Amino acid sequence: MLSLLLILIPLAGSLLTLSVKGRLSVRAAQCSAWVSALLTVFAACRFQAHPDDFRVQAEWVRSLGIGFALSVNGLNIILLLLTGLLTPFLLLASAQNRYSHEPVFYALVLLMQASLFGVFLAADGFVFYVFYELALIPIYFIGAVWGGKNRIRITLKFFLYTLIGSLLMLAAIIFLGVKAHSFSIPAWYHLSLTATEQTWIFWAFFLAFAVKIPIFPFHSWQPDTYTDAPVGGTMLLSGIMLKMGLYGLLIFILPLTPLALHSYGTLAMVLCVTGIIYASVIALKQDDMKTLIAYSSIAHVGLIAAGLLSGTQQGIQGALLQMLNHGISVVALFFCIDFIERNTGTRLLSQLGGISNRSVRFAVFFMVVLLGSVGLPLTNGFIGEFLLLFGIYQWSAWMALFAGTTIILGAVYMLRLYKLSFLGEASPASLRIPALNPTAYLLLIPLCAAILFLGIYPNSLLQLSDAAVHQFLSLLS
Repeated sequence: MLSLLLILIPLAGSLLTLSVKGRLSVRAAQCSAWVSALLTVFAACRFQAHPDDFRVQAEWVRSLGIGFALSVNGLNIILLLLTGLLTPFLLLASAQNRYSHEPVFYALVLLMQASLFGVFLAADGFVFYVFYELALIPIYFIGAVWGGKNRIRITLKFFLYTLIGSLLMLAAIIFLGVKAHSFSIPAWYHLSLTATEQTWIFWAFFLAFAVKIPIFPFHSWQPDTYTDAPVGGTMLLSGIMLKMGLYGLLIFILPLTPLALHSYGTLAMVLCVTGIIYASVIALKQDDMKTLIAYSSIAHVGLIAAGLLSGTQQGIQGALLQMLNHGISVVALFFCIDFIERNTGTRLLSQLGGISNRSVRFAVFFMVVLLGSVGLPLTNGFIGEFLLLFGIYQWSAWMALFAGTTIILGAVYMLRLYKLSFLGEASPASLRIPALNPTAYLLLIPLCAAILFLGIYPNSLLQLSDAAVHQFLSLLS
């Protein structure tokens, strides 16, 4: 029942937030988010010793073999922590801005959190699909109502991309449900699927998740959506929502389509690695800080997807760890960019410079976040990227070589961003940067501490997934 509470608490918080007015809705949403955060930490401490406390199994549609099944295990616990712990921070960042119809905005964020919990907890394919689609609704309205001037066109493009991918996934889920006479995901793992069946299932799932992640060349919705969405929406998309696609690769494609993965895995890997290089090169030329981080995100998640597709222990564990690391870093980066834009009126590198002359502490915080993003040793990104590249190397040394360019190119475009915005003479816009306010400290200190702690002691998270990954690999073999 505890896993069900993870979904019900943000749902109740969403309704409570809708019932209050004005800035009080911010407090209601934050209270709900912190309760969820504490419950996810409790789950992480307890699920290995008491797994039955987190299992929910109830009949839903008996005639179709659909059950409302939830569980917590080593494969999803890190993603639950990601969803639970990051939501309070993105709410805190969002509260720095004023939105029209604030109760609706914050209620949608909590509805999104409940949907994400449902996706990561689902042990039934139909339940997975329901929550996967439910997560699309809040982010659509957040982008369409509170986005920039091109919000309708950009949000519609995002909606159409994800809808087409979701229809392919639904077809695969229905086929598997009919084949197994059940929609239980563990039951699907014991199916005997022909090579042809696996091929169709592989491409249906891969295309659906490639759009959501996104993987090249299905990425074109992402930079515009990230740039145009309000800061809370961008954090939701980049920090948490895209992990739904990565998680889908893990629990569906790897165990269900080994023959198809053997035949088409190289093509899928090439798409991931191409996206890494392509996005990194484009990020080198960006003037808009938000667009730059959007392209860097494509490169980072491309590496995570490649690590998952390698099917190795190091690749899978590195992917799980890096999903959390990427979420921490990208939320902190987007907050810093929002802080700059709110106070200077711009986020263009050509109009910035010398911010460190105005706020040394802000410059230090930004540098810590930046170094975590590029994977400097003793920061959170280093161990995750090392494991990912090691896993890809076991699959193919050449692929690892090309994927490794993300380390070099990532350092170049991120250090260029820092140089143009923080170093040199202070521009007229940068002169308006104030000292950090208490809210900025409340957000940046914990996130920077997490970046350093996970870089020094990554085993605190790796041990949560170690046994489950071993068991999962035994299933694959």
